[in-house]
Amino acid sequence: MQSNYPRKKHQSLVKPFQLTVKTEIVALENILIWFETIAKPYLAPKVLWECKLALSEGFTNTVLYAHENLPATVPIIINVNFYPTWVDILVWNQGPFFDLKAKLRELQQQNVHPLDLESDRGLFFMDKLTDELDYIRVDHQRNCLKMKKRLINQG
Repeated sequence: MQSNYPRKKHQSLVKPFQLTVKTEIVALENILIWFETIAKPYLAPKVLWECKLALSEGFTNTVLYAHENLPATVPIIINVNFYPTWVDILVWNQGPFFDLKAKLRELQQQNVHPLDLESDRGLFFMDKLTDELDYIRVDHQRNCLKMKKRLINQG
């Protein structure tokens, strides 16, 4: 079966990073420090800021919703992979599946400004700040929030 999508040119992974934290919202500060440290050599300031905000929202949603009924000892794994023209940020959780695409469609149909929402505005932010956003069920126990951001010319 042939895909309707153009084939992406293969790009080699420049540098992979991984961080494992407990399901605790207080871990966010350390995650952002870690991310800024690893990402600064690869990302322009605007892209760095956008990625930090998207990562903040993704991690917060993982703690508050995906791991809502799980003990704090359940790990959240964050992978950051740098390629020549993009960065992938992957947030792994062990919660129930969530249909991100359907939720985003539902929110867009409500025709409400994201800042007027009490909840779900983080989904809007992640969607607007990344070039690709997906949430997939990997196996019976794990999900992955996938955020891809193209790199702007830094120079």
